[in-house]
Amino acid sequence: MKNIKDYDLQELKKELNLIGEKPFRAEQIFKWLYEAKVKDFDEMTNLSIELRNKLKENYTMCNFNILKKQESSDGTKKYLFDVLDGNAIETVLMQYHHGKTICVSSQIGCKMGCKFCASTGIKFIRNLTSGEIVEQVLAVEQDIGERISNIVFMGIGEPLDNYDNVINAIRIINNPKGLNIGARHISLSTSGIVPKIYDLANENIQCTLSISLHATNNEKRSSMMPVNDAYHIEELLQACKDYIKITNRRISFEYALAKDNNDNLDDAKQLVKLLKGMLCHVNLIPINKIENGEYTKSTNENIIKFRDYLNEHGIVATIRRELGSDIDAACGQLRRKNLKE
Repeated sequence: MKNIKDYDLQELKKELNLIGEKPFRAEQIFKWLYEAKVKDFDEMTNLSIELRNKLKENYTMCNFNILKKQESSDGTKKYLFDVLDGNAIETVLMQYHHGKTICVSSQIGCKMGCKFCASTGIKFIRNLTSGEIVEQVLAVEQDIGERISNIVFMGIGEPLDNYDNVINAIRIINNPKGLNIGARHISLSTSGIVPKIYDLANENIQCTLSISLHATNNEKRSSMMPVNDAYHIEELLQACKDYIKITNRRISFEYALAKDNNDNLDDAKQLVKLLKGMLCHVNLIPINKIENGEYTKSTNENIIKFRDYLNEHGIVATIRRELGSDIDAACGQLRRKNLKE
């Protein structure tokens, strides 16, 4: 049965037409789904019983169940959701002074094989549908009884490897009659699938693009991120420059600092050369140690030196605040633990 949350507003109007209903009903349904956040078609009380029965016969609402929830002393909450087909995905809620940010997954498993990510080693199962991506936001809002203000596509999976579903989910999240979260409050992180960066540039979606860079030369980046074998740093950075030119939007570069690997002053100098003149920001990430992982967190002294060198040489850089350090903080850890049990 089809998930009604898979459809953006225009698509839902077409769907309703197929079952003999007027298009304006789609706006009523959207209001029930994303404003009232109902979990059953029978709660849509301004729809006729006949229409509600049609909806029940043709669609599901895909309401996730919480399998596990961990809460950190800093307020971070990590959810393991049952996606209703025997699989599970992770979603993380983070507390910031500017509001509540949710980190959503886009796939069940991941194909990218990044060596520092806890999702590596977990078999890729399938892409999440648009509705399953959106449902993560709804399920967390329902659990906490509060509104989410920011969305980051940085959970399990490569968003640009599930391009159509992710873009459609963003349109539902951004729609004033949907979840009504502004595009500039939505961030999409990619390991660097170059052709899809160009596609995204032409979508006219004002979300923030984050690039997982993590190294300053091809040899080192390929050892950390196999995707670099397909799209070298030079090709990736050219796509980023073109993206900025097309969208006039600043790009955020993510750089996870691993001890004795990519955290020395020479790396900082090379990073300045690579990014000089670009409309960008560097987000330095103290790397999470994962089970059987070969990388460990850089020293605080090196992290600060790295940041200061970038800032002193014209590259705006900040250190990501560490959240959830007393729970399974790294992406994929909770799901890996659940698979073992």
